[in-house]
Formats: sequence, structure tokens, C-alpha cells
Amino acid sequence: MSVGGSNLEAMELKLSSEFASRIEYLPETGSTNSDLLTLAVGKPELWTDFSVLLTDNQVAGRGRLDRQWVSEPGAGLAVSVLLRPTSFGMGSFGWLPLLAGLAMNNAVSSLIEDAPVSVKWPNDVLVAGEKIAGLLAEVLPTGDGVVIGAGLNLTQTKEELPIENATSLKLHGVENFELDDVLVRYLASFKRLYEEFSDAAGDADSSGLRQSVQDASSTIGSSVKVLLPDGTDFSGKAVGLDGTGRLLVAMSDPLEIRAVAAGDIQHLRQ
Repeated sequence: MSVGGSNLEAMELKLSSEFASRIEYLPETGSTNSDLLTLAVGKPELWTDFSVLLTDNQVAGRGRLDRQWVSEPGAGLAVSVLLRPTSFGMGSFGWLPLLAGLAMNNAVSSLIEDAPVSVKWPNDVLVAGEKIAGLLAEVLPTGDGVVIGAGLNLTQTKEELPIENATSLKLHGVENFELDDVLVRYLASFKRLYEEFSDAAGDADSSGLRQSVQDASSTIGSSVKVLLPDGTDFSGKAVGLDGTGRLLVAMSDPLEIRAVAAGDIQHLRQ
């Protein structure tokens, strides 16, 4: 069944199922992240590491800073992945949304040929500078795992997109696909990166994750304005990521490098 304006109630996810310990499709839900957080805490024996919950009809999705993420039925993919790492702890959790963003970047890059795809720190995937996907990571209340939600624009036209500076697969000529064909690209890349990171005990350097994220990033090397959660802001040049995944911004006045753990990033014209 192809993606397009109706719910996929009889969804078959044969390709994607190969990469998930458990995978379930919901015809409609408020938020796959909220649902998976509840399931992970309430039934941990059933919802194990790399369990996946998804829908193409999310009616109350949440982005960063409590922003709403909603699309028309069939127009967007909302997918949440549960991670319960055993080889590393919370000290490495900051890399997990960056890892997922890189996986989504890889998935979109494999589909779109007419424009450059990149990661905007910390959790957006851009096509030619326009947002096609965003991610949100939430730590389990028990502290032993993370749920990472991703939203990907599939079939929207320009008029249907929630913000002006956004795009979709359809707008770049990707049409008449099965949802499974898109999802498997994301999960396969995510699983590979996660296993490499886990094998390295959560070390972003020995696993190669830090370099891979920096290579895929359109933020690194750009002049940026950083809007902090407390309402203040500053500008500088993004020069890299530190050992915990924080964005390093070099400021010219005064001359210093600031590490940003959370905030909105605006790319400035050079």
C-alpha cells in the first residue's frame, strides 16, 4: 500500500521488522514518544532495547521546546525508538539524538538526489537548507533508557507544511513509495550506528560518531546565532562538537569558545 491520504491500517513492515526487537504501527495517536515512554516504563519486559512505535497520523506530536509537530493523515512519518543501552550510561546519552539525526540524514540522502542533505545541530535534518525532519529525545523516568522520536515530512506540498522554511520528500520528487521503504532506511542506519557506539562503550571518538556527525553537519563551520533557553542569545562561528555532543561556538568579542548544550541555532548568512 502506497503512502498518500489515508491511514495504513493493515501496515506490513517486513523490511523494517528486521532491524527492530519489536515494532508496532498505530493508525492514529497523539504522540508516539508519549506512548512509547508509557509502554517502556509499564511493560519493560515487552518493550526492550530498539523497540519501535510509529504512525503516519500523529495528532499531538511534540518537538523541542514543547513545539507542536502535527501533519495530515498519511503526510508524515512519526517514529519513536526505545534505547536501553547496557554498555554505557547517562554520560553518553547526549550523543543519542545526534546519532539518530545522522541516521535520518543518511536515510533522506539515500532518497533525494537533487539537493544536498545535512544535519543542523542539534536535531534537524535539512534539504538545501529547508527542514524535512526533526528529532526529540526523552530520558525514561527510570534513567536507564531513552526514547528518540523523529518526524519526517513525506507528501506535503509547500502550502501544507507548518513552517515556511520546510520541505518534504514529495517536493524533491520522491513519490509512490511504501512507508516501509522509507522507514527501513532510517532504522538500518540507526541500528548500525547504535551498535558501533555501544561496542565503543559510548565513546563518540573511538566509534567514529563525532567525526561522522561533524562531517554531515551544515552547522559546523557556519556563522550562527544561539538563542538560549533563558531568552539570551549570542553569535559566533560553530567550530565543532565537544566530547559530550555540545556545540562549540567561537566568539570574536570576547575571544572565547562557548559550549552549548541546549538552544535554538540560526544559521547566519556569510
